[in-house]
Amino acid sequence: MTSLLIQGLLNGLILGAIYGLIGLGLNIIYGVLRVVNFAHGEFLVIGAYFAWVLLQYLGINPLLALPISFVVFFGVGYLLYFLLVPRMSKSDDPETSSLLLMFGVSIALSATLLLVFEADSRTLEFAIEPVFFSFGQIILPTIRLVALLISVLLVAALAYFLYRTQVGKALRAIIMNKDAVNIVGINAERLSGVAFGLGIALAAATGVIVALVFPSFSPFMGNDYTLIGFVVIVLGGLGHPIGALIGALLYGVTEQVAAVYFNPSIATILGFSLMIAMIFIRPSGLLGQRQLR
Repeated sequence: MTSLLIQGLLNGLILGAIYGLIGLGLNIIYGVLRVVNFAHGEFLVIGAYFAWVLLQYLGINPLLALPISFVVFFGVGYLLYFLLVPRMSKSDDPETSSLLLMFGVSIALSATLLLVFEADSRTLEFAIEPVFFSFGQIILPTIRLVALLISVLLVAALAYFLYRTQVGKALRAIIMNKDAVNIVGINAERLSGVAFGLGIALAAATGVIVALVFPSFSPFMGNDYTLIGFVVIVLGGLGHPIGALIGALLYGVTEQVAAVYFNPSIATILGFSLMIAMIFIRPSGLLGQRQLR
């Protein structure tokens, strides 16, 4: 039973790191722009299909496809910001408008994926030798360990960007007080485009990792990952990137350890119950702060 518990904890940490990337991208967009990106999961699935296309037609290794997807979708997100967000931000209720707009984008992207790739699930035919690592009775797929390493490196790179670079510090300043940033002469509009591009790029890169870890993906999976992202940021705190990571680890470990002792349905119930409890006990999340409106 101890080995099963350890197995559940390790799987929870691995999935929590992946969930953390989902929450980080979603939280950066919300923190900087106050845009509720309901299409986040669709961009994640598009990233998975992007890696599949590169592997299937160009023979590009998914591990190499990951940085390619990050760069490509950063550009896509940057351009998409100027196409969608500035006009929407002038509405009387930007957050509600963003929710409705991005919900429409979500449906459009899902329908486009279904039209292009049809309803069949796809799998990345990629393996790393050895396929498994065993530690006594604990068995972990090598690809999950690789995914954990990539996730940790991405989080470390993002933390360095946010806390050590001028652009990253400016983004954090926008999260804290956008009006003050405008007063000191920083181009908040361009930085907002960077934030949106960064969030979309993280979603696409996470999609590549998800395609490596999970057995299959399809056009219908976007809403599931968007929902996970919202659970994560509710636990960690809206607008707080590091809080999203902590919330994801908490959610992943709860879900996977519960799956050891109960069936998957009860594990899912416990995971969402954790979110509901957080809303009642601390509505702002673990690291979030109450906002005065």
